[in-house]
Amino acid sequence: MIDRDPLDEAELRELVPAVIGILVSRGADFATAEDAVQDALIEALRSWPSDPPRDRRGWLVTVAWRKFLDIVRSEGSRMKREERVMAATLAEPETSSEPGTDGVPNADDTLDLYFLCAHPDLSPASAVALTLRAVGGLTTKQIAAAYMVPESTMAQRISRAKSTIAGSRLNRPGGLSSVLTTLYLVFNEGHSGEVDLVAEAIRLTRTLASMIDSAEVDGLLALMLLHHARRDARFGADGRLISLADQDRTLWDQRLIVEGIEILQAALGRDELGQYQAQAAIAALHADAQTVEDTDWVQVVEWYDELLKLNESPIASLNRAVAIGEADGPVAGLAELGRLDETLPRYFAVEAHLRERAGEDEAAAKLYVEAAAKASNLAERDHLMRQAARLNSR
Repeated sequence: MIDRDPLDEAELRELVPAVIGILVSRGADFATAEDAVQDALIEALRSWPSDPPRDRRGWLVTVAWRKFLDIVRSEGSRMKREERVMAATLAEPETSSEPGTDGVPNADDTLDLYFLCAHPDLSPASAVALTLRAVGGLTTKQIAAAYMVPESTMAQRISRAKSTIAGSRLNRPGGLSSVLTTLYLVFNEGHSGEVDLVAEAIRLTRTLASMIDSAEVDGLLALMLLHHARRDARFGADGRLISLADQDRTLWDQRLIVEGIEILQAALGRDELGQYQAQAAIAALHADAQTVEDTDWVQVVEWYDELLKLNESPIASLNRAVAIGEADGPVAGLAELGRLDETLPRYFAVEAHLRERAGEDEAAAKLYVEAAAKASNLAERDHLMRQAARLNSR
């Protein structure tokens, strides 16, 4: 028999929201409960290698509650709050370091944490950071590394976020759409630092899907899986960005594609269409094509039409122009593009692609250069400059 690793980091992260929820249900405020749980995790890292507990969650609840009481006692100016918490403590069953049924979390408490961390008063960046910390169980150092910012900067961001929602209870102050937006922002941060934020976003969305009956949550999970399936084909060995049309599709993860499509089909069957389901349907059409020429572009356009009814996203409008260019020809695509605002991100990259498809190589090359100058990251800039160089060498 193989013993469990006492410091299984993934399992520790999964325990965090449940433990925070237990503390809050006992009367702790969210901000202090979150600090106490982080302190308990540090204690676990120190003591578990030599003395692993039988009940990890129970141990964390016990130690985190004691840490919380220590924090409360140290705040001498908050006597009333201390009296209230101590009264709650007396009402709680005695908890040992190896508790039995005490501290069993309510799934609703964990679910409510998702909503609290996506509180409507928080900025998107703050909501993401707080979600990764309180729901994802990541340390401030790990989150800072993933976002490539100093740890002190991320600590201040999280502190401000907690101050913003100070006093809020676990009563789902925001809508589900805010939670999904936050999770998708985490997913779109990509892969950097010690923690893979894409994998973390998928893990958190899977957990959410297991707790709430929502076609749109399932749609977001399907979308993430279908995009993640192409991960290994997006960049070459030299780190260069590879466009969807040029990717080696044998590198796509068919297991994730099958899972994503199955989840999507079940979600669509409920006839509760949302924007993430529509985006997942588009991703599924790309994933289902053996070659770029096999893509059902007519259906892609139809799904973009549905998506734009749900969310008038300028990026979706740009992508729809590309799809029209593939379905009806580049002239039709350029006509559709001409209806859009040329200040939109990637506008000139889309126009360059359509001009090239129309045989206007000289104009396309100039547009690729112009698009490269406006690119938001080095990988995209390098890709666009290589497209311009390719056309100029003809």
